[in-house]
Amino acid sequence: MKIPKREKKGILAFVLAGGRGERLHPLTAERSKPSVPFGGKYRIIDFTLSNLLNSGIFSIYILVQYKSQSLIEHVRTSWLKAGFLPEHFVTVVPPQMRRKERQDWYKGTVDSIYQNINLIYDFKPKFIVVVGGDHIFRMDIKKMIDFHINKKSNVTISAIPVKANEASQLGVLDTDSSFRVKGFIEKPKFSGKNKILASMGNYIFDTDFFLQVIEKQTQKGVIEDFGKDMMPYLVKKKARVFAYDFSQNQVPMLKSHEANYYWRDVGTINSYWQANMELLGGKPMLDLNNPAWPIYASHFNAAPASIFNSKFENSLICEGSKVSGAKIMNSIIGRSVYIEKGCKIEDSIIMDFSVIGGSSYIKKTIIDRFNFIPKATKIDYSANEDNHRYIVDSSGIVVVPRGSHQL
Repeated sequence: MKIPKREKKGILAFVLAGGRGERLHPLTAERSKPSVPFGGKYRIIDFTLSNLLNSGIFSIYILVQYKSQSLIEHVRTSWLKAGFLPEHFVTVVPPQMRRKERQDWYKGTVDSIYQNINLIYDFKPKFIVVVGGDHIFRMDIKKMIDFHINKKSNVTISAIPVKANEASQLGVLDTDSSFRVKGFIEKPKFSGKNKILASMGNYIFDTDFFLQVIEKQTQKGVIEDFGKDMMPYLVKKKARVFAYDFSQNQVPMLKSHEANYYWRDVGTINSYWQANMELLGGKPMLDLNNPAWPIYASHFNAAPASIFNSKFENSLICEGSKVSGAKIMNSIIGRSVYIEKGCKIEDSIIMDFSVIGGSSYIKKTIIDRFNFIPKATKIDYSANEDNHRYIVDSSGIVVVPRGSHQL
């Protein structure tokens, strides 16, 4: 089925933000993965939304599902940056269950868009962008769209070069010399360190082609997910599917010390902690100080950070925080965090509105928001104590779940 004859124009983006994020527990105990705080002052989804806006894509629907209230509130208070034109919006869309044959939760990524297909018919875009809301990356999506147009592609998949033994949680692409996709394997078990192309879960579609496929195949119940179902089906049917090499995508003002192309799937506690640590240092792999490609954060009205008689090494501290007589090393301190005298914090992430009592020693720990840590607490110094009081990830990182403390 084609869009009615009214001229198609523009680009419509769907951000997939409904995942459970089970491997990131307990940070996802009360929120979805895209809503998890990151880098002191951001949420994970802020990176995807910033990429879209910086790429000149202003028509954005965010599809949510599990534990979505935190994300809905974040978007409501932080992302009302559009609205001057009807085509400029950032709108959250919970499951509507509009289709008679789909009176249920989303069954997959394709199904989430199928259940809201009326949004495409109403907007009548020329292209549809589908992006995940749970990865940390910087990407000029317009360059991917230019590639899509030049290749006369039906669908374009953004792909990143990875080592074969690192692709077990990704979809792997087999391409010819023109980057046309000849094969698509979801979550394979490869060994070795040879570079292969893996899907990043971001797609560009010609709208008419997308509607034709989704209306026909989804009604049959054979296509529910992009990586598992749709991409292998399209490749088998010899549709014009191309892979866009993300390693060729660079944003303006990239510094020489940064990774040439940065994308992280922060789906586990260890990968989440590691990506946060990559923001630190004089030459971080991902430098957030880029006025040509800003990452937009939530509006937060607070006094400047206050540091008294303390020592900081290789750390970030956000607005509203107060540190008195403490030593902070290789750590990220969120907003309105109070750290009292005599504390030593190392290799850790302390999220918003937490209080760390005096003379506490904290090492390689993630402390979620609204926590009160009593005086003289030691975390990651005794395995028995940590396992009894907190959650210890298989990587050895200690996680203190979200608290209820209110400043």
